[in-house]
Amino acid sequence: MRLIVSVFLVLLAWRVGGQEADSSDHDHSLTELLNAGRPIVAPGYFMFPIAPGKPGFLAGSMGELRPNHFHGGIDIKTGGGVNQPVYAAADGYVSRLKQSSFGYGNVLYITHPNGLTTVYGHLNEFKGTFAAELLRRQYEKQSYELECFFEKDRFPVKKGELVALSGNTGGSAGPHMHWEVRDAQDRQYNPLQWGGFPEIQDHVAPTMQAFALEPLGIEARVKNVFAKAVFVPKVQPGPGVSTTWADTISCFGTVGVLIQGFDRFDNAWNKNGIQRVTVKVNGQPFYQHNIDAIPFPTGTRQVGNFVDFLYQNTQGRTLQKLWVDDGNDLLMYSTTSPGKGRLNVEAGKTYNVDVILADSYNNQTPLHLVLRGEQPEYFKTRSGVVKKPALRFEVTRNLLKAVSADPSTDSVGANLVLLRGNRRLEIRPSYTQNSENVYLYDLRAGLPDSIRFGSITKKFDRQVMIPAGRETNYATAKLNVMFGKETLFGNIYLATAYKPEPTGSGFWTVGSPLLPLYHTAVLTLKPATPPADPTRTAIYAATAAGGKAYLGGKWDEQGQITANIRQFGSYRILTDTVAPKGSLIGRPGGQVLFRVGDDLSGLATYRLLVGGKFRLLRFEHKNSTLFTVPTDTVGARLRGPAELRLTDQAGNERVIPLSL
Repeated sequence: MRLIVSVFLVLLAWRVGGQEADSSDHDHSLTELLNAGRPIVAPGYFMFPIAPGKPGFLAGSMGELRPNHFHGGIDIKTGGGVNQPVYAAADGYVSRLKQSSFGYGNVLYITHPNGLTTVYGHLNEFKGTFAAELLRRQYEKQSYELECFFEKDRFPVKKGELVALSGNTGGSAGPHMHWEVRDAQDRQYNPLQWGGFPEIQDHVAPTMQAFALEPLGIEARVKNVFAKAVFVPKVQPGPGVSTTWADTISCFGTVGVLIQGFDRFDNAWNKNGIQRVTVKVNGQPFYQHNIDAIPFPTGTRQVGNFVDFLYQNTQGRTLQKLWVDDGNDLLMYSTTSPGKGRLNVEAGKTYNVDVILADSYNNQTPLHLVLRGEQPEYFKTRSGVVKKPALRFEVTRNLLKAVSADPSTDSVGANLVLLRGNRRLEIRPSYTQNSENVYLYDLRAGLPDSIRFGSITKKFDRQVMIPAGRETNYATAKLNVMFGKETLFGNIYLATAYKPEPTGSGFWTVGSPLLPLYHTAVLTLKPATPPADPTRTAIYAATAAGGKAYLGGKWDEQGQITANIRQFGSYRILTDTVAPKGSLIGRPGGQVLFRVGDDLSGLATYRLLVGGKFRLLRFEHKNSTLFTVPTDTVGARLRGPAELRLTDQAGNERVIPLSL
């Protein structure tokens, strides 16, 4: 006899940790698109900062979807080389300078009378009296890695004044200049939104590559099943070409639309991001996002919630959600639906959905599709390929989706059994497709210990639900994880594990790297035996291929180590006792060039002493080099006895004697 289990019975029967599961959704307020608060800038206020008045090209647009962030400005091509003149985009003063081997590299900030600041990144060299002040402070601090803030009007600049030379410093993947506009709250704005620039021509509309429909609730279906359906045209439509999907698509319940595409500028073949996407349902405005303003730095990591992160990292296709998902607090949305872009499809109704892709120059590409509401009913189709029973499961949002291979010829698939202690729940299949039964269960009603189908029993590896929007601590005998109010985008179901290793501390696994974090979590690892030298021992992120990335950490009196983590994954505790290596590989133009490296924790500090006097070095992590520069007029002459001191993040030091 089949047991029909209602959500109410489940809620009465099961409690999580002695408390009833919280099934309420988090109510994230949605602010209107930044119209009222967005700065008003007259066309022509900013001049193009590289080769003004000449044709220019972009390597990246505002809001492009990078692996772990929104691109917060535009990337201006520099002809494949460095040292292109960079000009102040408007009158103002230099308010900030920074030199670093990472991020924006050498970066310049100019604040303007209208309260906005223009940012110029990946520079090779600064030009002006402020460059001399930076050099003075670097020698004062004896550090190349330095950030300077200047008071108003100390270093005024005029529109069109030479302020720097372009480069390839920091996290740049090739020569270009990153340019953006920020307000006093560090929101990054798209410079092209204020009338564009004649240097950058764009008559090319976006290209639509694919769209998808995804069921977002336990009752929802797309094409009669609970699974994302991706629709790819047999022939990719060209830029601006209107696409009408020929087939009506059956749906039911709460569904979301996703889109994939790219944009190009005139006479450029690199693919850029899509600026604006608008959705209309039955001719009425329904949803819009416009990636013209991103809060920096926290908002930029919302890209992990803006796209389907799991699908992107498993299938390689970047699908943008056309709804405001839980935990998304960006201010780039405008919606008219209570579901914030989620579409509630009712049985027997037809929905004409129009999606319009647009770029910063308002070139548009339309997509039209028709959805038909169809009440889901149990169905069963068979496949001769399924010869023996099998069981697998996955967790999506708050739902457990279990699939059992069932060779039975019965008219209805067999039930699934969820086990918790001495309790059991039988779940009826929602449908059977190609001899595979599909079961859906809301995990907010309680977590099972194991799942059984026939004679097959599998352990349910998620140990606890971690709710979004609140501080939560989860501890086992081997680890502790603390989640802040903004660590998670939505509820997660956490799996942790520990695997000892014969010659080391072991492997700790926390969650899955396919699940994005918004802000950091605090991870504490509890090794069975404290290390002999904790000062040189730290937490490292571990990859399946054997890679190791230094995270650091602080040891406590209980022999535990704690560090912040920005993503889930596997971790090890390792001791680094080997000092960095370095060698002089050249004297270009009378300067010195070193190759450096470290086999584990990574280079932390570097010092060149010539005749006992400090000489500034630049570090370029992309090619592991340290070098002096001809523009250094303060440091000691590169002649005579010298030494290069290298220290890694574990505190190991190597001193390399030199004769220059």
